Amino acid sequence: MTAKIKLDIISDVVCPWCIVGYKHLEAAINELGLQDQVEIEWQPFELNPNMPAEGENLREHSARKYGTTPEGSVRARANIAQQGAEHGFIFDYFEQMKMVNTLDAHVLLEYAKEVSKQTELKLRLFSAFFTEHKDISNREVLAAELIAVGINATEAISLLDNASVAEQVRAKEAHWQQLGISGVPTVIFNQSSALTGAHPVEAYKQVLSELMAQC
Repeated sequence: MTAKIKLDIISDVVCPWCIVGYKHLEAAINELGLQDQVEIEWQPFELNPNMPAEGENLREHSARKYGTTPEGSVRARANIAQQGAEHGFIFDYFEQMKMVNTLDAHVLLEYAKEVSKQTELKLRLFSAFFTEHKDISNREVLAAELIAVGINATEAISLLDNASVAEQVRAKEAHWQQLGISGVPTVIFNQSSALTGAHPVEAYKQVLSELMAQC
């Protein structure tokens, strides 16, 4: 079979449901044996495009933006951690965890796509932020994560001071928003249908099976 299913995954690397949703999608792909039949491209989405460089305490951020109570935060973190653990992803929330600006991360993910390392870097950044207590807005941290997946860090990091490159990322974000994407994760299948949110494995399997039947 030569036909491939194109999956555009619109997400942010500080979105816990984005990694949960991806792990569900990954499980669906593996259970159907479609590893060689899908092509994944990660698309940028900033949950907090105006986040200052110093970031914001995550608990305070959730209370300010979503009205989350301390009790609600504890429940939400436990729920997310459980769902992550079911598919081998570890969430390790900690008291001083910060929500950070992710524009630089998205610039680097666009570069990683050009060298066929995009998914590797995306997953590395998810782990760095949610599991390893790392500030992924810090350029030294980003450089180390680039090296970890085999990307030339010097060349990639140099793009972060190029205003036109940042504008290209923002233009991509605007494109998806103009198409009506307002929540993440959103998975677009063959540029024709979409699922928004972290759906169960079976939901992704159903869509993928239907698409494969059309090939």
